[in-house]
Amino acid sequence: MINMSEYASRRKELMQSIGPYGIVILPAALEVLRNGDAVYAFRQNSDFYYLTGFEEPDAVLVLLPKRKEGEYILFNRVRDRDHEIWDGPRAGQKGACKQFLADLAFPISELEKKLPELLLGRESIHYPLGINQAFDKLLMRALNSVRAKARSGLKAPVAVVDIAPSLHEMRLFKSPAEIAMMQKAVDITGHAHVRAMEACTPGIMEYQLEAEITHEFLCHGARAPAYNTIVGSGRNTCVLHYVNNNHKVKSGDLVLIDAGAEYQNYAADITRTFPANGRFTPEQAAIYDIVLTAQQAAIQSIKPGASWDKAQAIIAKIITMGLMEVGILKGRLDDLVKKEAYFPFYMHRSGHWLGLDVHDVGAYRIDSKWRSLEPGMVLTVEPGIYISSDIPGVHKRWHNIGVRIEDDVLVTRKACDVLSKHIPKKIMDIEALMAR
Repeated sequence: MINMSEYASRRKELMQSIGPYGIVILPAALEVLRNGDAVYAFRQNSDFYYLTGFEEPDAVLVLLPKRKEGEYILFNRVRDRDHEIWDGPRAGQKGACKQFLADLAFPISELEKKLPELLLGRESIHYPLGINQAFDKLLMRALNSVRAKARSGLKAPVAVVDIAPSLHEMRLFKSPAEIAMMQKAVDITGHAHVRAMEACTPGIMEYQLEAEITHEFLCHGARAPAYNTIVGSGRNTCVLHYVNNNHKVKSGDLVLIDAGAEYQNYAADITRTFPANGRFTPEQAAIYDIVLTAQQAAIQSIKPGASWDKAQAIIAKIITMGLMEVGILKGRLDDLVKKEAYFPFYMHRSGHWLGLDVHDVGAYRIDSKWRSLEPGMVLTVEPGIYISSDIPGVHKRWHNIGVRIEDDVLVTRKACDVLSKHIPKKIMDIEALMAR
């Protein structure tokens, strides 16, 4: 668990960045109907959670720098015994102040009434524009209400500023407590991938392997995956976001599992590829070795000061070289890399930021240039080669070999730390594990 004092520090940092005359308004996530009157399991908006640690719907955070009566206001649900019998306890306004350190808390039903007075005297509203249309309208009504009083000398905000850039830059750099949560998510995910490898046998259904993954997540306290689990076998390994998971695994297939646990709202994102029968064919091993070599070289390049794009350049070159060596690509290396001849086989980039969201927030470029890596950033490194049977000119012995290897990497003061280094990925280690 992250200490409430850390959330308070984040709020203070954000208030300092917007200045003494701004106001932050941030709604919580909405409950979403699944069907009938049943709702999807609630998951808090990541920005809202980052600043509050509060995990109830129907809530709004308001930050007012330098306000004597209280800088941090939370509007949230009231305590209600009838509702709590059905849905569980609520923090209420007392809990918002005592447990979540709000200076003031009001029932959510009072938001529209109180918001205009909170806007008075503020110059800028910092708010996630365009995310929640209903709330956009509520905010505009409040703003127009204040503007209507301008003739009486009251001052209304003159700008509405998207809060995302400043808040997301903060989220890009992980604290020690956040890294500990992410390491826990990665460790749980590692157990799950190993369990799936051990359980795999020809004839099993892809969804049964997904069940092994889900079982391990739940048993270790990760109540949900960070994203829909991908379990693809055979030709399905070449579908990047395959989530049907409903085919039978055959002997001779590769199995690609892209799965990550979410622990205390922090995500892991790991991919491993292994042979269904426990032994790689020569063709599968050749492609696998290319991908692994590319990944290892890319990881070695990750350190403070390195460009975000450096890993991608390394991966593209090594994959191109590897595909030349096995005869799939022909030509001069530099020419093939320049014209992206690898693209039919490797069509995504080297990775992405990781944190509260699996594709986490944070700019990849600054002033149109790829940004440099800095300590505290966490990213994935995930090269792949996907040789679909519908790519023309490729011998059938390579058909439907899809390989992706993905790890979660923390940029440290001098280099990097692979948080998922304990999860088997060398051919000999995978085959030894599956031979047990």
